Amino acid sequence: MIEAVIHGVILAFGLILPLGVQNIFVFNQGVLHPRLRSALPVVLTAALCDTLLIGAAVGGVSLIVLSVAWITPVVYGAGILFLTYMGWKIWQATPAMNEQKIRSIKGQVGYALSVSLLNPHALLDTVGVIGTGSLQYSGGTRLAFTVATITVSWIWFLGLAAAGHLFRQADASGKAVRLLNIISALLIWGIAGYMVLQLWRIL
Repeated sequence: MIEAVIHGVILAFGLILPLGVQNIFVFNQGVLHPRLRSALPVVLTAALCDTLLIGAAVGGVSLIVLSVAWITPVVYGAGILFLTYMGWKIWQATPAMNEQKIRSIKGQVGYALSVSLLNPHALLDTVGVIGTGSLQYSGGTRLAFTVATITVSWIWFLGLAAAGHLFRQADASGKAVRLLNIISALLIWGIAGYMVLQLWRIL
């Protein structure tokens, strides 16, 4: 069982550590809100979405998804459009605009749902890596593997929001936040470009 827990932790960190649109959004919410607790709806939504995806992958959805040839290109195509739009919105944002456009809790949750569930890498990597990795376990050992991966996800998103909040406190002028927006947009566009290449290879 300990081996399954360690395996789950390593896989979860391997998937969640690379900068992606979901991580950038959670971090930016920590930067945006004057109080850390105001970013909790986003943290909870992102963590719950990961919990849902991991549970579905371990439950066997991975075998179904990987066996249907047209799902992957459709997911990638939709994801490319979504990431391109998101990158543009972040690029245009300024610290002053951010302060004026703090979303309602409903808006935050809706946006967090979109970056969590419309993210092709999150969907396909969770299904392909976590789901496939769980196949070697059964019963209580598989449960331990699943809980380990989910726990890493929850801790990670809370830590990201906290790091964003500390970043906000250290940036009184707002210049660093503007630079962060530019870097975030470029990263998101870079991910979208990489996905275009992957989609080209698939087709």
